[in-house]
Amino acid sequence: MYEYLLAPLLAWGFALILKFILKNRYKNLKFRDFFAYSSMPSGHTALVVALSAIIFLKDGIGSPLFAVSAVFASVVVTDAVGLRTYLGQHGKTLNVLVKDLKEDQFIKDSYPELLEQIGHTQMEALVGGLIGLAASLIIWLM
Repeated sequence: MYEYLLAPLLAWGFALILKFILKNRYKNLKFRDFFAYSSMPSGHTALVVALSAIIFLKDGIGSPLFAVSAVFASVVVTDAVGLRTYLGQHGKTLNVLVKDLKEDQFIKDSYPELLEQIGHTQMEALVGGLIGLAASLIIWLM
């Protein structure tokens, strides 16, 4: 029974550690960067794919729980790749607009700089999914 929790947590933890190592190559990071929204690999995708995969491996494709987890995973991955990337583009545009209006003190004080990179590329999501699948296979084979 512990496999249903262990596989997603293992995948998520490994993805976060890998993300931290890869990001640390380019700049000095702080602890808060460990839980960053974007970059390689997608921890959210790793977690939900691991959950769906372990349910598939233990209960089969006909399981209602697998159907629910597959729908849940598709929503999370679509959000990580599509919606959050779109929100990042909005953040970038709004940051430019606020910077252009910098002489207006109200605008400058009222609007903090928005995050511009909160989504994932398809490759980042794919690698996260592969990590999730691998974690589930490892736990299932143990």
